[in-house]
Amino acid sequence: MSQEILNEMISRFPALESCKEDIENACSTVIDCYSNNGLLLLCGNGGSCADADHIVGELMKSFEKRRPVDKDLKHGLVSVSNTRGAAIAEKLQHALPAISLNAHNALISAISNDVDPSLVYAQQIAGYGRKGDVLIAISTSGNSQNIVDAVITAKAKGLTVIGLTGQSGGEMKQYCDISICVPSISTPEVQEFHLPIYHTICKTVENRFF
Repeated sequence: MSQEILNEMISRFPALESCKEDIENACSTVIDCYSNNGLLLLCGNGGSCADADHIVGELMKSFEKRRPVDKDLKHGLVSVSNTRGAAIAEKLQHALPAISLNAHNALISAISNDVDPSLVYAQQIAGYGRKGDVLIAISTSGNSQNIVDAVITAKAKGLTVIGLTGQSGGEMKQYCDISICVPSISTPEVQEFHLPIYHTICKTVENRFF
């Protein structure tokens, strides 16, 4: 099924054929991360910030498949509150843990003001990141300093790094374990290519676990 999902995406976006192997590797990496109880961290700027948030939204709740919570959580909810717990258990969905490092406004402003604006993501990776976790770093140019610094910090912490970027890969490419470099140097076009790629990753991962 995972190969079918990827092939279907390539059929709609033939220009991404050149990225097929890297996308497949990215899917396997995220699956391995979750299989080992790891955490997915994401970061980006501007439109790529919105993409990072979008990915978290697809992983932390159902995307295309129903995701009932496991029996232990359901039992725990009912044991705490029989009536309300049962209602919560019926609606809650199994989550694949992912954090967008763009989402913490107070922390980001504090790091920018007190430390260094280029370290807004690196500082969070230093706190959240553990060996075996995965960072998806999104930059259309691959040269955004705060993204490059995040990638360097992630590697130092033992995370696997997936770069989602434009044609050249930019400076961050040298630090990434997997670089998905879409065939464009135009920022809007790069962003347009990124959407079907990360949807494919989310679909594949969800299909594996649910």
